[in-house]
Amino acid sequence: MPLFTRKSPKQGPTTDGGSQFGSRSSMNSGSSQGSHISNNNNNNSIPEKSKPPLVFHCQLAHGSPTGLIHDFSSVRELYQKIAECFDISEKDILFCTLNSHKVDMTRLLGGQIGLDDFIFAHRKGRPKEIEIVKSQDALGLTITDNGAGYAFIKRIKEDSIIDRIEHICVGDHIEKLNGQNMVGKRHYEVARMLKDIATGETFTLRLVEPVRSGFQGIGPRSQSRASGSGSAGGRNYGSGKETLRFKANGNAQIEPQFDEATVAGIEAINNLLESFMGINDTELASQIWDLGDQKSNSMDFAEAIDNSDLESFGFTDDFIIELWGAITDARRKSTTSPK
Repeated sequence: MPLFTRKSPKQGPTTDGGSQFGSRSSMNSGSSQGSHISNNNNNNSIPEKSKPPLVFHCQLAHGSPTGLIHDFSSVRELYQKIAECFDISEKDILFCTLNSHKVDMTRLLGGQIGLDDFIFAHRKGRPKEIEIVKSQDALGLTITDNGAGYAFIKRIKEDSIIDRIEHICVGDHIEKLNGQNMVGKRHYEVARMLKDIATGETFTLRLVEPVRSGFQGIGPRSQSRASGSGSAGGRNYGSGKETLRFKANGNAQIEPQFDEATVAGIEAINNLLESFMGINDTELASQIWDLGDQKSNSMDFAEAIDNSDLESFGFTDDFIIELWGAITDARRKSTTSPK
């Protein structure tokens, strides 16, 4: 008997893909400039006794003055504010990283931002079309998205089909697959289409790489090669204890940073998403953790997924059991670890 009853498909989940926790790193050459750019937003209607708005520092990753970004409640709105601030098109922004201007997927902005994180926006660079023969069943890449319509490569498995093609890099946006536009599709949709390509078939990817700022902007090709870190202009960015977290319902809320059990559970869930679906999405993993955190058994957990917007993913019963195992393992380690 299945764990949950299949319902009619919903329009799709609303999570923002690929969030990561902020950490310290050096800023690019633009950080030394003293000028600031602010959003064109008037706060005249805000009552005098209201709390001051949260303000985040931001630069274009390839170099720019520092902008001040505020008044947003979702990743899509954040991109709009950054575009307004720097007088560029919102469609020109591929993704953002926190506390590092490099194309470092461990610093990727997704579903949450530390209150003292520094935001770096990566713009579209040159496009490239690559013809690939799918000589093996697995291509060896992990896909995430920016929460605003762009799917891109987050990780490349060593010695895989993709790894042997030098022109394909971490951070490349997947714009088209065999001429079909991928803009607006979620990462799991793109991953599914790539997986459905038959072994032995030849296909074409049109990729768009992020603009890079000389040698400083060149990050590791895969996450197995770690990049260094340093101070950001002498300030300790990315070390705060609270984060602005974007909720699936469109609201943003300030919350404490996750405890060790939650971090371990979300990481384990994300690893399962990558193994089973070829996607990496910390916000999706966080939503799954939240659904199972207060549940006492796998049946209740499966029912919670079935009654949420995650039902449209079509998780199998076996996969839900794997997810439940990751949640209970993280709980168990938390209760047995020394205080």
